[in-house]
Amino acid sequence: MDQKKTKILVVEDEEILLTALTEELKQEGFEVAGAKDGVEGVEKSISEHPDLILLDLVMPRLDGIGALKQMKDNPQTKEIPVVILTNLSDYDKVSDALSLGAMDYLVKANYRLEELVTKIKTVLERRQSGMPTLNVIPPTNG
Repeated sequence: MDQKKTKILVVEDEEILLTALTEELKQEGFEVAGAKDGVEGVEKSISEHPDLILLDLVMPRLDGIGALKQMKDNPQTKEIPVVILTNLSDYDKVSDALSLGAMDYLVKANYRLEELVTKIKTVLERRQSGMPTLNVIPPTNG
């Protein structure tokens, strides 16, 4: 087991969801930082240097795509794995995020918090072992 706790940055504008995610991840033994919009998310990705970022796509001030671009353009943050959280069934935006370097995504309505923790651990393990981290399940409704 690692000596230092794994730090997760949750960038989510819905305060109830941000609080729920933060509490669940803390209970699982993660250190957690939160940000309420893309601007704050980019700032905290630099100041907190998390091991993984959970990033909502639809947010005020700076959306998830804009925040992701800034994170991936910055040498200090470009290697941090990003998992997209979205309410969207808009797979074009998800596709854009993945092409910009996001490693995976979850549609908020389709997962439980326990599944999120499993996904986080999988992404971190794959990154640590050098295995590809992208695990995209195509939509079944099309």
